[in-house]
Amino acid sequence: MLSPVPAPARTVCTRLQQAGHMAYLAGGAVRDRLLGLPVGDLDVATAATPDEVVALFPGARLVGASFGVLLVRQNGMEIQIATFRSDHSYTDHRRPDSVAYETDPRQDVLRRDFTINGLLEDPVSGEIFDYVGGRADLGARVIRAIGDPQARFAEDALRMLRAVRFAARLGFTIEPATLEAIKTNAYSIKNISIERIRDEISFILTDGGARQGFVWLQISRLLPFVFPELSAMEGIAQPPEFHPEGDVWTHTLLALQYLDRPSVELALAVLLHDVAKPVTFTQTDRIRFDGHDERGARMAREILERLRYPNAVIDSVVSLVANHMRFMEVDRMGPAAFKRLLRLPRFDDQLELLRIDTLASLGRLTTYELVKSRMAALPPGAVRPPRLLTGDELLALGFEAGPRMGQILAALEHAQLEGELSSKEEAAAFVLNRFEVKPPSTA
Repeated sequence: MLSPVPAPARTVCTRLQQAGHMAYLAGGAVRDRLLGLPVGDLDVATAATPDEVVALFPGARLVGASFGVLLVRQNGMEIQIATFRSDHSYTDHRRPDSVAYETDPRQDVLRRDFTINGLLEDPVSGEIFDYVGGRADLGARVIRAIGDPQARFAEDALRMLRAVRFAARLGFTIEPATLEAIKTNAYSIKNISIERIRDEISFILTDGGARQGFVWLQISRLLPFVFPELSAMEGIAQPPEFHPEGDVWTHTLLALQYLDRPSVELALAVLLHDVAKPVTFTQTDRIRFDGHDERGARMAREILERLRYPNAVIDSVVSLVANHMRFMEVDRMGPAAFKRLLRLPRFDDQLELLRIDTLASLGRLTTYELVKSRMAALPPGAVRPPRLLTGDELLALGFEAGPRMGQILAALEHAQLEGELSSKEEAAAFVLNRFEVKPPSTA
């Protein structure tokens, strides 16, 4: 069943057509409508030149000066309007050196990446224009480059990652000639800016089908050029009593399978939580990965800085990776240690990482359920209770300001979290009994 055409897109095309210009819904919007998926980005392709578009939509904003692309807002929605064009030579393997405006929609389609993205639709009449076999490939669930795949990827190497993303998100296969061209040209992904690669990786991880996306990255030979640290996971054995699923790469792929509309931070943490296992592998009485959580946190920071993720994202992922093994001690944690565990940044993501990590190994959620039950048993405000005594109150009791004050406050907090103290009177008695008001002179 077709998804409906958003009314603002129909309005834009109607106005262009009434002014004598061909205007069609293009690309992903048509693809997703035919698949019955929600329509996201709205792109309109038209024979109207940018000046003619601006004359019809005075508020239009130029977003691609070299390519004749404008942005129009209609009823709170943004619609990208692009003049039909053909592209000429990509000497930097990223963008065309020049473009020529066209009046024939077929020429505009032939410059696009994949057949399923080369469909046009008249939202007024409902007619679909298919010059490249896109509807057949939608039916066959195939990602196929338009024309010569070698030429398409030589023009813009990012298209190789886009092929992987679409295959993963839609659950499609990659047509053999297209896949072979990706394998042949995989090395050329180095010509693409890190930011563009980063954004495609984020889409692969969060759009759905993350596991299959990374399977395709491996099959297509792109993985070593994008994540060499992940390629190293393949063949790294794990102790079967804890990981009957197999090697570290298999475990990571299984973990990705359990992502469900994740934050990019959680998705990256799932991807990288065991990234240090290849470099911490030892085998004596059994296979061990001592310190892989701490080493993995450092490696995650290096990888994400290389990919130029924002600092806030990096810090969150590093924290998730660094702390993912702390849950193994939950059954032996006292009240204070458990409450401090619950204070970890992005704790919901941290707990979900535990669930996913467990499902991808033994599959027994014993520790996860223990955490949930202990959390449920805590009274409101127990994780971060207000201080029983402040620094000023300690001064009033006769204690001196300085580093020792911090030690006293820390001891007070620990006793409070353990449930040993619940009132100011108990706290005052605790510190006066445990700490001397004026410590002996060390002079």
